[in-house]
Amino acid sequence: MSSTYRPTIGITTQTLHSIDGIPPALPSSWVMNQRYFLAATSAGAVPWMIPLLDDDMVTLRAIFDRLDGVLIPGGVDINPAEYGEAVRPECGNLDPARDRVELQLARWAIAEGKPILGLCRGMQVINVAQGGTMWQDLASQKPSFHKHDFFPTAGFERDHIAHEVDVVAGTRLSQYLVGARCPVNSMHHQGVKTVGRELQVSALADDGLIEAIETTGDAFCVGVQWHPEVFEMTDVHTRQLFGGFMSAAVEWSTANAAPRVGVGA
Repeated sequence: MSSTYRPTIGITTQTLHSIDGIPPALPSSWVMNQRYFLAATSAGAVPWMIPLLDDDMVTLRAIFDRLDGVLIPGGVDINPAEYGEAVRPECGNLDPARDRVELQLARWAIAEGKPILGLCRGMQVINVAQGGTMWQDLASQKPSFHKHDFFPTAGFERDHIAHEVDVVAGTRLSQYLVGARCPVNSMHHQGVKTVGRELQVSALADDGLIEAIETTGDAFCVGVQWHPEVFEMTDVHTRQLFGGFMSAAVEWSTANAAPRVGVGA
């Protein structure tokens, strides 16, 4: 395969009406922040917007089969029923169709070694897909944690540096985020409580909150609790993380390319 091959990266969407303040009269739509697509494209991807076909797994599987990698962005809270808990009052908006689609994509990708990158909610999806659990609300359930919900709706810029994380040496993540500590933004009120099967912690906040996870095998499966897509244009380490994801997607595509049939094959 050509060294200039651009991998096809599927980026999941969310239900428009799961977002606060959307008028009910607007037509049902699937949407996603364009920053994820721009960051992936800048890193060399051909981005593919994945519809939330949660009631059509045959078509969803056909989409998945055409991808070289999956990127799961940030968004609303995962339904606690997905990890065996009742919904607490502090839990935010839910998007059940998105939950079903993303959890299935994550399980397929992890089982087959297809590269997957999870950002904020996306990291949480990877954890839940592997049987992990979540803090539904850090402030009320674990007051010892520091503030992590620096939301734009509360007046914070998306590139606001909220704190640093300690990157675990020897992990895949440490190959891209050079140095033991990394400054990050923070726009979440939930977090990983128990780590899922065949996952390991690759970064921690000073308060002990899990800030990054990855699979223990050779396949690229990384989730970070912050939003690196905000810094892709300005931070070399963030570009290295996206670049590593793209390289893994190219390698996966090369290793799994279907044989050509026809004259000259």
